Amino acid sequence: MAMSMNQILANPLEGETPSAHLKQIALMTVIGSLKSDDPMITLTRLTETTGLTRSALAEMIGPLVERGLLVEKMGKNAMGRGMARQFEISPAFLQTLGLIMGDPIRHAK
Repeated sequence: MAMSMNQILANPLEGETPSAHLKQIALMTVIGSLKSDDPMITLTRLTETTGLTRSALAEMIGPLVERGLLVEKMGKNAMGRGMARQFEISPAFLQTLGLIMGDPIRHAK
């Protein structure tokens, strides 16, 4: 989480407040804990976990996607009838984190 915190604090977006940074850091912490259950995170799952509204979460997630910490995809909703916004921690961010934490460097095939 220290790396995501550094990315948020060191790369402020125009008009962001310190309060917005704290909310984004907290949300990345929640997403990191949920990732072990299922790598795809939905707004519905986040609202159930945090108790925040969808609009509040969407406001926090936007800058995380813009910074490249999260990747947004469209997938089937829980009922399988429509599409839902899904988020996952950026593979590039996870790879960089792995290298910092000591994962071996592998060449692409």
